[in-house]
Amino acid sequence: MYKILTLNNIAVAGLERLPRDSYEISSEIVHPDAILVRSFNMHEIDIPKTVKAIGRAGAGVNNIPVDQLTARGIPVFNAPGANANAVKELVLAGLLIAARNIGQAWQFAKAQAGDDTTIHKAVEKGKKQFVGFELPSRTIGVIGLGAIGVLVANAAHALGMKVIGYDPTITVKRAWQLTADVEQAISVDDLLARSDCVTFHVPLNDETRHMIDAKRLKLMRPNSVLLNFARQGIIDDQAVVDALDNKHLYAYVCDFPNNLLKDHPKVITLPHIGASTKEAEANCAVMVAEQVRAYLEEGNIENSVNFPEIILPKSAGYRIAIVNANIPNMVAKISTDLGQTGLNINDLLNKSRNEIAVTLIDTDSPPPQETLDQISAIHGVLSVRCLGCVTPE
Repeated sequence: MYKILTLNNIAVAGLERLPRDSYEISSEIVHPDAILVRSFNMHEIDIPKTVKAIGRAGAGVNNIPVDQLTARGIPVFNAPGANANAVKELVLAGLLIAARNIGQAWQFAKAQAGDDTTIHKAVEKGKKQFVGFELPSRTIGVIGLGAIGVLVANAAHALGMKVIGYDPTITVKRAWQLTADVEQAISVDDLLARSDCVTFHVPLNDETRHMIDAKRLKLMRPNSVLLNFARQGIIDDQAVVDALDNKHLYAYVCDFPNNLLKDHPKVITLPHIGASTKEAEANCAVMVAEQVRAYLEEGNIENSVNFPEIILPKSAGYRIAIVNANIPNMVAKISTDLGQTGLNINDLLNKSRNEIAVTLIDTDSPPPQETLDQISAIHGVLSVRCLGCVTPE
């Protein structure tokens, strides 16, 4: 029986992908084989030694100590693209809110008092301060053309906007999904200088932290709109407020409120609801549950943020799943230990990513425990599992 610890409420649609006859799922399990999490801060807890995998029911993994887990040989799975449509819809809503001053106009209307005639007169007199702009003929720049960025770019194009995209690491898959009319920017600075609106769809890391600062804001066209539904920290909030106060920026819409932003008249802050739809939560839970199950039962890895993708169809027999440091001669040493036992290797696949390598080996007969212990003792080996040898209890 595999034991799964949940640190947040995980959508039932995802938990249903883990059969109850072989999985025990609870928020109180002491020695879990895997952990499913959404926003819980795992940096502040001790992760049990029994844990073999972490599944993040979402895209970002800033709440997970990925480097620590990598050193322990534990893959971290996420669900890229599962919440893409939800975020795309909110980005478009934010764009319209900014263009038409909807947030400020709503607050103005709510603040009116008196009888209906009085309110009507006040509204007619005050509405001119909320004159906005229309989207067709405007240019939107999309920084980051992953699952979300591509959907945003295509939707903005469908609304009649000119679209410029920037992503030096765009995949072939995403490039095929992108409408042909999206223009390529040669750099972030190039995109900023050519856009009326800019939206961000990149992770937060050392390269993207404060990628929009005071210097880059000066490159933007007057009365531009910034939209940040990616991660707090990508944009320098103080620099944005200064640009808004100087009337260089028109508006800022983001999903990350703080005291500096939340009361500014030209800022709309939302309570981090980019992926907060029932559909997105279910999609994320299903994707990550299936990935964790595939790893526990077959050793296969897909959508891990720290491990290589490795998928070897499992045949009848037994599978040895090995995680080790990506150093020379590891496969040869492992094969030697298996050969000394007389085991016949039916299939073998080895993949690496940065400092981690994973090897899947299928054999006709189960490897003796002493052989598994020998492999475990090889310098650089982080974990060894025999799948199909003993049913987890």
